[in-house]
Amino acid sequence: MSPLTLPTASPGPLVIALVLLAAVLHASWNAIAHSVPDRLVGFAMIGLVDLVGGALLAAFGGPLPAQAWPFVIASAVLHVFYNLLLLASYQLGDFSQAYPLARGTAPWLVALAAVVLLGRTLPVLELVGVLVVSAGLIALVLAAGRPGRAQLPAFGAAFATGVMIAGYTVVDGVGVGLAPVVAYTGWMFALQGPPLVVLAWWRRGRAFPAAVRRYGAAGATGGVISLAAYGIVLWAQTSGELAQIAALRETSIVFGAIIGAVVLRERFGLRRIVPSVVVLAGVIMIGLG
Repeated sequence: MSPLTLPTASPGPLVIALVLLAAVLHASWNAIAHSVPDRLVGFAMIGLVDLVGGALLAAFGGPLPAQAWPFVIASAVLHVFYNLLLLASYQLGDFSQAYPLARGTAPWLVALAAVVLLGRTLPVLELVGVLVVSAGLIALVLAAGRPGRAQLPAFGAAFATGVMIAGYTVVDGVGVGLAPVVAYTGWMFALQGPPLVVLAWWRRGRAFPAAVRRYGAAGATGGVISLAAYGIVLWAQTSGELAQIAALRETSIVFGAIIGAVVLRERFGLRRIVPSVVVLAGVIMIGLG
């Protein structure tokens, strides 16, 4: 596979089932990260698991081909910014709003970039999907009423998170075809983990060890789930059409809204489930267009 070639085969039943599992796992680890009282430390523990687990996978996966290194490094950098923006989203807003906004923004941006930057003409179904996603995202923003100025930073962080998701999805969709999946996954996670740990240690100072003892287990659990979820997606991207895999993965939008409403019992969680379903419907249209 050349660096500019993406998989084009339709995903089979096993791939579909595993990607749906990954969607549930992804929404779950995000809910865990949101629920940790000290979210910075929680994300640091996720980063530590990324580092350790990634190093083990990298050792097991063997050498990484030279042509894959630029993609691994680019993906790791994008993931670092993704985690920082996701952390900001969860510090500023509700999970049932921030998570669907971030996840729903990415497919919409990829489709828009294909038109603006690549001069591509969208098929009718994909164009309708973009409009449906846009309507769903607007409904998510308005689910709790007209937002005031105080809510704008949360929305901005969530949308910026979506930009990072779009970036690393495209990078990994190409890069994972240039290397063994285990090696690529391992190095990507190993490189993205340390910055979060260093940041938390710097911000918390002497209180960091005590915070780790208190919140470390929850953060580490989220990290293990995160590693499993994205590992499944990277494997799936070698087996099926990238757009379809991305669309299936974004079923996590609905799972996230349900978790926010039912598990976290957020005030406006139930009002956000229907807009989340609308966003998911649009994402599927984009993937099938």
